[in-house]
Amino acid sequence: MLMNRGSNFAANFIFLEEPTTIRRPHRAQAQRKKGPRANSDIDVLEVQLIDADGENKGVVAISDAIEMARDHGLDLVEISPNNKPPICKILDLGKYKYEAQKKAAEARKKQKTQDVKEIKMRPNIDTHDYDVKMRSISKFIGEGDKVKVTLRFRGREMAHQELGMELLQKVKLDTEKIAKVDAEPKLEGRQMMMVISPAK
Repeated sequence: MLMNRGSNFAANFIFLEEPTTIRRPHRAQAQRKKGPRANSDIDVLEVQLIDADGENKGVVAISDAIEMARDHGLDLVEISPNNKPPICKILDLGKYKYEAQKKAAEARKKQKTQDVKEIKMRPNIDTHDYDVKMRSISKFIGEGDKVKVTLRFRGREMAHQELGMELLQKVKLDTEKIAKVDAEPKLEGRQMMMVISPAK
């Protein structure tokens, strides 16, 4: 009996469908082409024109400038977009891009970031270990990096800080032809440190 009442109860319900919203696919903004604008991509009415021989032709209608470029078998390239009107030059776009990439690559090479490498020593380091550490220092300095030389004092070694100072002075002397001292030897807690960088 309960089953019948339950089934009648369910039958009296009207199930409403929820309205569905149709989502449009997200349309990404059109990416601007890398590099300078050229030919029909230059969306201005007039440009300051420099012809293929490097001569300034003054302000010219964009359509005339593009036509002049085509007559020479070249491209009209916007070289100074912030000018009003923008400065455009008639040239070979492919060659221009190649030269620009080459210049950018050379600039990146020159902008090598200077890292700080750390060399750890002990105040009572033996001759062989010292020579190995010095070779590493020379290598890092040769690659254009700074070097932080750190001495760690253990236990009773703290009573002989002069040994650490002597060792760092020796490092300073042995590297004076290739490096300069950025931070003189100083004691911080149980460590003594000095920073050197390439002399050039």
